[in-house]
Amino acid sequence: MDNFLAIVVQICMVVLALTTHEFSHAMAAYKLGDDTAKRMGRLTLNPLKHLDILGAIMLLIVKIGWAKPVPINPYNFKNQKTGMAITAAAGPASNGVLAIIAAMFYNFSINSFSALGPSSLFLSSLRFLVMINLVLGLFNMIPIPPFDGSKIIGGFMPDDMYFKWRDIDIRHGRSIMMGIILINLIYPIIPKIIMPPLNFFMQLLIGMTF
Repeated sequence: MDNFLAIVVQICMVVLALTTHEFSHAMAAYKLGDDTAKRMGRLTLNPLKHLDILGAIMLLIVKIGWAKPVPINPYNFKNQKTGMAITAAAGPASNGVLAIIAAMFYNFSINSFSALGPSSLFLSSLRFLVMINLVLGLFNMIPIPPFDGSKIIGGFMPDDMYFKWRDIDIRHGRSIMMGIILINLIYPIIPKIIMPPLNFFMQLLIGMTF
């Protein structure tokens, strides 16, 4: 029963992390002048509007996952490069904020309630919430299309290079994503990239590594 409850809690936290990430993209775009996501019902914290079931399951099981991409029209931004970079950064940033908030609750609880052991469902759930948000944020910061990191570094490119870079994202982003996932199933390269910064931030926030 405890294991079942723990799985249910973890699923809820995966949903929270993914929903917050996509909502933050939509909100940033809206604030910068693009109402595309709002008109398509994506400027909401309703998880049903954002979730990709397969992506959520993958994030829960293998720590690599995704949600439905938020529709963005860069032509509505005053500056396409800057608008896309800020909008892209909003997703990982929101996961960072969630990780920090969860870590604050974890540290407060472990220091204030002696009856709570490290293996208690409450504390283990908070640790998971810290971890899954860090994983989602770091994964999306990989600086190649179609990840958020590619759009962030695109904001610093010269115009001619930026539009070629964006064209790769538009034309081949989904194929690159699937290729990375397939390669990772054979040789887990993504954990090798993510684990060092993940453990650094886990140690920094809650004094534990993954």
